[in-house]
Amino acid sequence: MKVKKLVITGGPSTGKTTLINALALKNYNCLEEVSRAIIQEAQQQGIAQLFLEAPLRFSERLLEERMLQYNIAINSTSKYVFLDRGIPDILAYMDYTKTAYPAAFCKAAASTPYDMVFLLEPWQAIHTTDGERYESFEQAQDIHKCILNTYKTYNYTPIIVPFGTVEERVTFITNTLAQ
Repeated sequence: MKVKKLVITGGPSTGKTTLINALALKNYNCLEEVSRAIIQEAQQQGIAQLFLEAPLRFSERLLEERMLQYNIAINSTSKYVFLDRGIPDILAYMDYTKTAYPAAFCKAAASTPYDMVFLLEPWQAIHTTDGERYESFEQAQDIHKCILNTYKTYNYTPIIVPFGTVEERVTFITNTLAQ
C-alpha cells in the first residue's frame, strides 16, 4: 500500500494545528509543525526570533526537520499521513521576506512530492499573535499569497478548506479523501 502524503498548509492563524490535532484524534497519522520547536530552541539560546534575525539559518533547520518528516511519511504503514506544512512552505516564507536561498531548497521542494495539499485561508476571526507568531493579519494575507504561488509553482492545485467549525473542516477533508 502506497501512503498518501497530505499537506495541511496556510499562513499564520488559519487553524492548521487545531485541524491536525482533530485529525489525530480521529486516528489519522499526523506530523506536527516543527517551526515552533526551532523558534523555542533558538529563544533558549538568546535569539528572540530566529526567522527574523537569521532567516536562512532558520530555513535550513526547518528544511532538515521537514525532510525528516517527509521520510517518516514515505516509510509509514498508514494509508494517509497528514503533515502540518510541507517543504514548499519554506520557500514561500523566504519569498515573503525576499530572502535569497540556494538551489538546494528548490531541489528539495521538487523532489518530495505530496499527494494532496489542503490550504487554509487567512481567517481574521481566529487570528492571534504570540511569542512565536508575530505576524499581523495583513502580513498573514501576504504570506497566504506566497504559499499559494509557491505550491502552484511546484505544480500543485491546493484544495481550499472552507471556513467552519473544526469538525466541518475535518469532514470536508475526509470527504475529499473519499472521492
